[in-house]
Amino acid sequence: MLRGNKIGLRARHEDDIPVLRTELYDDVVNSSRAEAGPWRPVAPGSDDPRLVVNDTDERSVRFSVVELEGGTLIGTATLWGIDNHNRIAHIGLGLLPSSRGKGYGTDVVATLCHYGFVVRGLHRLQIETLADNTAMLRSAEHNGFVREGVLRSSAWVMGEFMDEVLLGLLVRDWKKRIGVDG
Repeated sequence: MLRGNKIGLRARHEDDIPVLRTELYDDVVNSSRAEAGPWRPVAPGSDDPRLVVNDTDERSVRFSVVELEGGTLIGTATLWGIDNHNRIAHIGLGLLPSSRGKGYGTDVVATLCHYGFVVRGLHRLQIETLADNTAMLRSAEHNGFVREGVLRSSAWVMGEFMDEVLLGLLVRDWKKRIGVDG
């Protein structure tokens, strides 16, 4: 398990799937804001690619997020779009409604940065999020991500086009922030 200050990132367990499905993906509004495509119902027990981990997919690493104190499941985190040639990847996360607003998101982003830069040897991490997702923007910027641009009207969400913000972090800037040479 990868450990942050408050959270741990661990492998997805079979009993995580019903909780994540019910609390994150069956919520049409939340799922529509988090996914790049339209919400669609998925039958119980099916191999929903958002939930079931494919260990052969080298371009994506999915974690379950747990509280360190007690081990309670609080969400999901992903390093996706991993490009080993250019050494870049994207960060995504989703917290259960009861776990939002407690600083977990900032810790998840920090832990994913450690995983991406230290464990995977990546050069750049980036985040794309809806412009009104203040929690993700705050978590990203608290971890040193820089706003690099706005993708105007790039996301169709619940009947309207919305802007997305693109944020990036380079390993050299991350190392400076945490006090590591190199």
